[in-house]
This record gives sequence, C-alpha cells and structure tokens, in this order.
Amino acid sequence: MKIGIFTILYNDKPLEDVLKYVSSLGYEAVELAAWKGSNHLNIDEVLKGKATAVKNTVKKYGMIISGLSNHLEGQMVLGPLDSSTDEWYKGSPEEKVKYAIKRMKRTAEAAAALDVPVVNGFIGAPNWGAWYIFPAAYEKMYEEGFKLFSQRWGEILDTFASQGVKFAHEVHPQEQAYNIETAEQALKAINYRKEFGFNFDPSHLIWQGIDPVIFIKRFGDRIYHMHAKDAELVKENLPISGHIPTGPWRRPGRGFRFRVVGWGDVPWKRVITALLEVGYNYVMSYEHEDPVMSSEDGVEKCIAFLKPLIIKAPLEKVWW
Repeated sequence: MKIGIFTILYNDKPLEDVLKYVSSLGYEAVELAAWKGSNHLNIDEVLKGKATAVKNTVKKYGMIISGLSNHLEGQMVLGPLDSSTDEWYKGSPEEKVKYAIKRMKRTAEAAAALDVPVVNGFIGAPNWGAWYIFPAAYEKMYEEGFKLFSQRWGEILDTFASQGVKFAHEVHPQEQAYNIETAEQALKAINYRKEFGFNFDPSHLIWQGIDPVIFIKRFGDRIYHMHAKDAELVKENLPISGHIPTGPWRRPGRGFRFRVVGWGDVPWKRVITALLEVGYNYVMSYEHEDPVMSSEDGVEKCIAFLKPLIIKAPLEKVWW
C-alpha cells in the first residue's frame, strides 16, 4: 500500500514545488483536484494534448497520480443549486446541472488520458435536509433523490464506462449517500454498475458514530480509493454541540473536528488490516483539514505515523 497526498492543500504553490517537497518526505502518490480553480491540473489543457507533460512531471519525482478529484462540480449534479454554489458556477439551477454533468464527463476523459483509474468526488444532494422525516413529506422527497441520482449520474457513468475509469463517491454528510444505509441505496439505484464505488474516508464515518471497519467489510470490492484523514469527537464539547455542530469550521467549541492522521479517533491498525483483508492495496491519500495544525505539521506528522503501519507483505505460511 502506498501513502499519497491530496495536493489541494498547497493549491497556492506550483505543482512541481509540491511534488519536490512531498516526495522528499516519502509520499509516493498524488491526488489532483480537477475542478476549475485548481492550480495543479487543468483538464481542458490535458484534453488538448498536455497529458504526457503532466505525467512526466509527476514521474520525474518518482510518484504516480492515484486519482483525480472533482468534488465541487460533482456536487452540482444533484445540488444544492442555489446561491451557495455560485462561487463554483453562476447560473440557473438547470444551467448548473448541465455544466456539472459536462465537467464530470470531461474529468473522466482527462483521467483516461492521464492513465488514472479513478475520479473521486461527491454526488451531491437535492435536499440533504430531508434526511430527517419532518415535515413528513421529507421521507418521500429523500427517496425521490435517489431516482434523480440514477438519472443524472447514469448519464455520467456511461462516459466513465466508455473511458475505462471508475467514479468513487465520498460518503459524507450533505450527500445523498452519507452513511452505510444510503450508500447501499445509491448502489441499488444504479443497478450496482461497476463504474460506481467509493472513496473511503474513515473520518466521515467516525463523525457520525459509524465504525469505519464495518464500512470496509460491507463495501470492500467497491472501495476504489481512500483518504487518510482522522476525526476527533471532542469529549468536552460533544455533550454541548453534539455530532453536527454549526458555526465556523475552526471554532474551538465544536464537538467534532477533522484531525491529522493519528490525532483523532480512527482505529488505524484495524482500518489498514480490514482494507488488506478485502483486497484494497492501493493508495492512502492524505487530506489535510485539521483546524489546529499547519499544512506542514500535518503532512510531516501523517507520513511519520502511517509509514510504520504499512504492511509490506501478507503471511505466506505458518511455522508449525
């Protein structure tokens, strides 16, 4: 298993500077943001013939591209489609959907051109607030969201299939598929087509009180990529704000916060063991969203924590 990094945390620096730095620390793979505004990858340029140049730049530092990520434009396929997403694309709801579908298809094409097997992202949600059945009509409305998911993402997944690329949804609150039950509903809605799977992020499950190992065992062959990110349920704050705190992301009083790997509640030894047991031996891609530590602190502490946990090879035979 390789340790990689999602380079968006250094979006203000040239890609080659980032590659030089993280490879010197021992990272072996990079995950590149593909949405407009990413300074590390322009998918339109890739599709105009610059794929080889991008691949050679990454290869120069002994690294691979583990995946492309397009969370922002993927979100707009289902929503929200109001002013909250105007920063990503300004237009009517219909225009946003059309734009998002087009961009996700192009992301699949760019991944194929770069020989990258997977695109990570969000599927969005028409009205995530409908997860709770009050008003009572929300129950039916939430179920309707899976029909919309099947329609819009079915079209996108046709392009993924034609390009030989997989899409890995990141299970997360604010998504139509946000826990184990809704992840199963999403798979059912698209008839379990193989192009659709998951970007496993244990922090999003810890956040909700879900054991990430159960997710691994349930969806083992559907885990196409993973994020190495930790989460902390802050014991002194949890009784006050609960699991779904509001307010600024860096507010100290939140009952939940993302952490650097090894600084939260994710049981990493159990997680890595379970991943290997279900056949996942690809990349753990570090994502930095810790409100306490700097990017440099996180990047350096993450690999120092994970490297000793990497299992080099399985047991071949017992001695007796």
